[in-house]
Amino acid sequence: MSELGFQSWAEQMATGLAVVDGRLRVRWINAALAELLGLGLRHAQGQSLAGLLPEGGVAGQAVRSLAEQRSVQCRGVALSGVHGGALRVDVSLQPLDADSLLVEVHALAEAAPAVSPLSATLRGFAHEVKNPLAGLRGAAQLLQRRLDDADMRALAGLVIAEADRLATLANRLLHHDGAPQLADVNLHHLLERLSELILAQASPPRLRHDYDPSLPDVRGDADRLQQVMLNLARNAIEAGARTLTLRSRVEHGVRLGEHMFRSALRLDVIDDGPGVPAALRETLFEPLVSGRADGTGLGLALSREIAHEHGGELRYVSRPGETVFSLYLPLPPRTPAPTAGRSDG
Repeated sequence: MSELGFQSWAEQMATGLAVVDGRLRVRWINAALAELLGLGLRHAQGQSLAGLLPEGGVAGQAVRSLAEQRSVQCRGVALSGVHGGALRVDVSLQPLDADSLLVEVHALAEAAPAVSPLSATLRGFAHEVKNPLAGLRGAAQLLQRRLDDADMRALAGLVIAEADRLATLANRLLHHDGAPQLADVNLHHLLERLSELILAQASPPRLRHDYDPSLPDVRGDADRLQQVMLNLARNAIEAGARTLTLRSRVEHGVRLGEHMFRSALRLDVIDDGPGVPAALRETLFEPLVSGRADGTGLGLALSREIAHEHGGELRYVSRPGETVFSLYLPLPPRTPAPTAGRSDG
């Protein structure tokens, strides 16, 4: 396998991998290891192996592995300063040639929860969808140039915009450049965009809106929040809903995680479908759990992860004929604006 082919394969692996040169400097690292070490991919490039894994004599064993051109194992190495110092790993060192070494890092079983299996699954998924997204975008661009009908060109533009948004999400998952891109988000604009996407489908459901006009903007990542609402709406449609209601509210006295908030924003997707099957209710938000034979079980798991990274939660109540999925987002207390002094001139 070529080096490029190896890297393409290794980038999808949940196992932490890196290649270091003869001076034990990182030449390449995959997203799984960067996440485990709590580093950005770019920051890890050029770092010394001794700096990344200072415990357990890893650097000395790496020198020995290169010199003797044989594999060496380092067991129970502590990652000092990472994950509160509680994480221990096994490190495998394998010479690739006289001047490069493959470093393979496995979190020990008791520390496994420190690495998100959902994130690893989503990185693999993101890698798989990038090429189809590029093809979809290219086809939509060709259609947009050749169509005379303005409405059809607008639909092609919608496809291009959605392909770009999903490509951005895929890149963030692949490269794990981590934190949400926060800005002021008008949640009603987000819901109107969602309405456009729903109505662009071949057989859209009846759509209703029930908005609280007093809803303030919220600090958040618009692309990721849009993805949550789109996942909820698509799940409802695929479950057989004929009517969707998009609702916004301010709710008071809300506990989100371990914190109590005086006020929180709530976005609801309400459908008239058959409801969540009883067998799935306890595990509905877990990865790879789906009520459909062709479902991936990633949509709700990803949606919950996005809600949590915004300090919020995803909840639902369900019965036949009415299912409500609610995205809660904390509303920070308002700071009174300073009173400007009046000057009569």
